[in-house]
Amino acid sequence: MNEAQAFEIVRKALKPRRFEHTERVVSEASKLAERFGGNLEKIRLAAILHDYAKYRSYDEMRSTVLNNRHLPNRLLEYGNELLHSFVGAVYVQEELKVNDDIILSAIRYHTTGRAGMTIEEKIVFLADYIEPGRTFPEAGQVRETAGTDLDKGCLEALRNTIVFLSEKSLPVYPDTFEAYNEFAINMRKYGG
Repeated sequence: MNEAQAFEIVRKALKPRRFEHTERVVSEASKLAERFGGNLEKIRLAAILHDYAKYRSYDEMRSTVLNNRHLPNRLLEYGNELLHSFVGAVYVQEELKVNDDIILSAIRYHTTGRAGMTIEEKIVFLADYIEPGRTFPEAGQVRETAGTDLDKGCLEALRNTIVFLSEKSLPVYPDTFEAYNEFAINMRKYGG
């Protein structure tokens, strides 16, 4: 699948404002890849497809989780917002026949992050968080940090996500904590 095909598929799957968000994520991911490395072609394709499942019904996504042995049932305890990323990776593989693990993993973890993130995962995760349409104050700070330090940008985005969810008394997915802890430990260990 080339980028033009992916964009056309996503344009049909998303509402216009979400498609504009996707275009900005692709642009931001490209800039981050130019600055920090990674496989640009795979990063761009993952960024194009990252919200492919965003508007699927909760019932459809729930059924996918319950019927897919590779998806943990605990996903259903953390709200609808993160389902589209995990289930989206399944749909991209099954429906669009994208079988590249780097692309699928970047889609899967673009909302939660995880410990041991690849550079491609970090870039798609961070691009989604800092794209110019994100106007909340924390996004601006992370955007500034990401200009010089990819890992520190990821750490700040994860911290902000944890604070946001905990202030609303919402559960935080374990992968997010594990990613935060890994970045925080590495920052202490190696400076930053």
